[in-house]
Amino acid sequence: MPTTATTLRQQERRVLHAVGCGLRDDEIAADLAIPEDAVAGHLARILAKLGLRDRAAAIVHAFDCGLVVPGSGPRTQEVSPVPKTGPSVRISLLGPLQAWQDGRPLNLGHLRQQSVLAALALGAGRTVSRQELLDGVWGMESPLTNVVPVYIYRLRKALRTGDGPGSLIEHARCGYRLAPGAVEVDVARMERLLTDVGRADRAGEGTEVVRLCSQALDLFRGEPLAGLPGPLAEVERLRLTERRVAVMQRKAQWQLRLGRHFEAIAELFALSAAHPLNEPVAATLMRALHRSGRQTEALTVFDQARRRLAEDLGVPPSRMLRQTYEMILRGDHLSAADCSAADRW
Repeated sequence: MPTTATTLRQQERRVLHAVGCGLRDDEIAADLAIPEDAVAGHLARILAKLGLRDRAAAIVHAFDCGLVVPGSGPRTQEVSPVPKTGPSVRISLLGPLQAWQDGRPLNLGHLRQQSVLAALALGAGRTVSRQELLDGVWGMESPLTNVVPVYIYRLRKALRTGDGPGSLIEHARCGYRLAPGAVEVDVARMERLLTDVGRADRAGEGTEVVRLCSQALDLFRGEPLAGLPGPLAEVERLRLTERRVAVMQRKAQWQLRLGRHFEAIAELFALSAAHPLNEPVAATLMRALHRSGRQTEALTVFDQARRRLAEDLGVPPSRMLRQTYEMILRGDHLSAADCSAADRW
């Protein structure tokens, strides 16, 4: 990296290289034949010149700028490469952020650090720049010091792979990414299932749609990215929650087509209670109740939705919800196709 080459003196570059290789101050002093206090002074100047926060950031910088080559140096024998037999690390974002290595839970550090890992996991193998990480995790409150390399260093340690070859967090010219094929992320698993849902839906395979939707919903463990700070986590929380609602609606639609009314109604009641302002959910529940001969309950759902919309948003029911209400009042027969009118991805 030019910044390192033009900013640091030759001796400082040697010290940074040794730090990147994992040597302690006394080992660096012996290797370079200089006093140990001189090593500390060199390191302090290196951090100041490069705008780095601490020794951990210096180690990451030494690798990122190419001063230390992965696989070389006195500490390489301690590196544990990623197994080649498949992902050994699983990351779950569909609830509070959690990670496991070979079934053992990992300590991912404090919430900002977890948000950095979440941003990489949501990137689906794409390189995420440092600026994207700063904007997504800190927003308008970006830190004055360069903390991203520090968090990357700590996350690499938490993921038990270090900074050498086989690291699960790779450095590219523009930023960082999770090594392709080395990590299993539940969001990616959900999207693959939903691709299969769409294929089964187009083929009219209702039982398969319900089965696949159930598998996708089972991946959720509560509110997605619960408790994580930053604009990216907030946006993704909303997106993934809406995704979950859409999957539940699609599942209920096919349950109704298959005549599994009681299953659909039970799940729709729970969904409506969790999202009382979602009019398509209320309309689907009303239609399901009406088809099951529970007209009074269907009309009660409308009254409850109308009151919540007026009290919380100051708006009347939508045309779709009113039309559903009027059809139920007339006693019109609602076909399975009618019941799916409000259920669109």
